[in-house]
Amino acid sequence: MTAGLFALLAALACALACGVLWRRGNGRMRDVGRRGGGRGPAQAITPPAGGARGSGAPDGQVTSAELGRPLGQRATLVQFSSAFCAPCRATRRVLTDVASMVDGVEYIEVDAEARLDLVRRLNVLRTPTVLVTDGSGRIVKRASGQPRKPDVIAAVGEAAGVANPTYLTGNEDSDSGARRA
Repeated sequence: MTAGLFALLAALACALACGVLWRRGNGRMRDVGRRGGGRGPAQAITPPAGGARGSGAPDGQVTSAELGRPLGQRATLVQFSSAFCAPCRATRRVLTDVASMVDGVEYIEVDAEARLDLVRRLNVLRTPTVLVTDGSGRIVKRASGQPRKPDVIAAVGEAAGVANPTYLTGNEDSDSGARRA
């Protein structure tokens, strides 16, 4: 009886530890750097057989041709979502709010089921996945799961080259014209 109880407690402790680790990483913005979509630099990313639509972009970058809409001048928020994804709706609200706060930032939603070529190339493993790109389409940050609004604001500030993006959160007394009217 005590061996069974010990096994049960060990399984519960293991499940709790795994749940805590998963929750800590869920929605967290991560640097992409040279790794391009989360794959190691030694692994080549090849488009699927039959040719991907607009797949001429280098590793770690997306183009307006691939996304079907122009990129933002300063930054672009790209969300991969699917029809059955409940957190995708809340993520859409967060990203559209942030995109509307800053001139030159665009929000583009990509249906992951319809764009499997991009999903494979960018190593999108779940929805929602959010990519933050700079003005040229280079992926600067990414998050799997629903990101927090302050994290998205900081990522947009980094992608747009803003040293202190506090004007986006309303924490600055003098916005010196940086805030949109």
